[in-house]
Amino acid sequence: MPRMSVKLPSSAVENRGENQMPSTAVPPLHRVSIRRATVAAMTALALVALSSTAAPQPAQPAQAETRAAVTAYEAGAFDTALKGFAAAARQGNRLAQFNYAMMLLRGEGTAANPQEALVWLKKAADNQMTHAQYTWGEIYERGELVPKSLEEANRWYERAAQGGHVGAQMALATNYFTGRGVPLDYGKAFEWYRRAADAGEGNAQYIVGSFYERGYTGVVDKDIEQAKIWYARAASHGDPGALAKLRSLLEETVRAKAGGGAM
Repeated sequence: MPRMSVKLPSSAVENRGENQMPSTAVPPLHRVSIRRATVAAMTALALVALSSTAAPQPAQPAQAETRAAVTAYEAGAFDTALKGFAAAARQGNRLAQFNYAMMLLRGEGTAANPQEALVWLKKAADNQMTHAQYTWGEIYERGELVPKSLEEANRWYERAAQGGHVGAQMALATNYFTGRGVPLDYGKAFEWYRRAADAGEGNAQYIVGSFYERGYTGVVDKDIEQAKIWYARAASHGDPGALAKLRSLLEETVRAKAGGGAM
């Protein structure tokens, strides 16, 4: 059975395009408050490049205003940043909409206004920002600011996952594997783990390796060579469990060959 101690991404995800939270985005408040994660400083804004797995999208409006707001935020000028993000958000820039929402949630440059923040977070999500969609999933899953609903959480995770958001793919896969808010479905779980693994997510690579090591009837045939490949990929991220699994399978292969047997 694949391990379920999945290390979900931290509040600040490296910039892999808008399939992850851009490094120029303000980290979601609820993750910061619950996990006491350090708020990541926004890096100087380069235009967010879409990853190769995301569908091409038109250039965002108000890019200069969003850059200026990022610069102000980095300098600690929250009043100026808030005004800049607000102006760019009203013009339809999805990153500005997300950042404006996060500043309203945290009360940076203004009194905290959670309900207004949710309005702008929804605009960013409807504007096809996958990290905003993923954030909605987490809000519903945790029951923060809205009534808890695993079904609604999974609907948002699926929207973000379809757009290539790896964290959403992991969350959706795990919920399918455990039947949390969706019917238990190992096939769909494997599909989403595999998509996250193909995108380079180390925990997903380990889990895909585990599927291949054991085999799941109607989902995937047992394939030790594939298991080795995926454990090796997970081990390349520094996962000691994956490295131990890989060594164990390699040793079993050597013993089997020495004994003239098959695994």
